[in-house]
Amino acid sequence: VQLVESGGGLVQAGGSLRLSCASSGRTFSTYAMGWFRQAPGKERDFVAAINRNGDNTHYASSVKGRFTISRGDAVNTVYLQMESLKPEDTAVYYCAASPFSGTYYYVYEYDYWGQGTQVTVSS
Repeated sequence: VQLVESGGGLVQAGGSLRLSCASSGRTFSTYAMGWFRQAPGKERDFVAAINRNGDNTHYASSVKGRFTISRGDAVNTVYLQMESLKPEDTAVYYCAASPFSGTYYYVYEYDYWGQGTQVTVSS
């Protein structure tokens, strides 16, 4: 499985961005998908996850109510809609695919990762 993120960029505080993560292969629907982010000098942190069926989502408390994860299995893509962005949302955002059943909060639950896309929020 290859994952390619896109949609990052520079935005002012309060603005919006939509990240996309396109997956190769025919087995996209068998994976739970997650978004993580990593700021300079910090660990990679969980942002959001969606299960295989797309009917269950999880969010970090810091983004709940502002970010929305969704998936389009017909186009093998997972999305992260980000609203009301804050400077502390600045990070490299990674999508990941998990073949397991779990909480999806942890890096070790994911087998495949994209290369990341930079999101910078200016104050």
